[in-house]
Amino acid sequence: MSLVDTVRNTLVPVHRDGWKFVAIFFVVSVILGFLWEPLMWLGFVLTAWCAYFFRDPERVTPQDPDLVISPADGRVSAIAMVTPPLELELGSEPMLRISVFMNVFNCHVNRSPMRGSVRRIAYRAGRFLNAELDKASQENERNGLVIDTAHGEIGVVQIAGLVARRIVCWTSTFDRLEAGERFGLIRFGSRLDVFLPAGAEARVAVGQTAIAGETVLAEFGTAKGPVLGRRG
Repeated sequence: MSLVDTVRNTLVPVHRDGWKFVAIFFVVSVILGFLWEPLMWLGFVLTAWCAYFFRDPERVTPQDPDLVISPADGRVSAIAMVTPPLELELGSEPMLRISVFMNVFNCHVNRSPMRGSVRRIAYRAGRFLNAELDKASQENERNGLVIDTAHGEIGVVQIAGLVARRIVCWTSTFDRLEAGERFGLIRFGSRLDVFLPAGAEARVAVGQTAIAGETVLAEFGTAKGPVLGRRG
């Protein structure tokens, strides 16, 4: 491997939505440097952290319509049968919910857990409780997507947290998403909930670390053979 390849593989791209924040951190750092030089160096450290926060690494996603892929980097914080949020219009029967909590050091680019068409996008204003709390699913500000897949409609909910104050979703109703395709992000710590219909079985455990676009959260059906991957 050449030196150029090594550098390219080491440096992770910054998502376009993050560059303005990196620029703001940098400019503030320079201004603070005129007041007191140590503040400038502290600002540069925070600027580097901001770039790290908005990183957007390449992921290799399993291409199998029976697999549910993690929509976020983070820790699996809950697996339970619960009634989905009303605004998703997924009915009143309990569905399998798998929650992934993102802290401020996780990559915050969100990816589609399955291939399908976006049937509904529902935003709901709310509170900013700790996203690890179970009640955050019902009380916090959130944005939900309903995706029509080969196994029926699933829900993917972006939930704001104690620090997160901004949910970004750049997909639209009727868009077709591939498994692992980017659809949004949440700034500075939050949580993603995936709601799955009957037939889905969890393939992760609470406390397990998940990688967006790569970790298999759940599966429809059993006795699966090797799967293909998509780089993106």
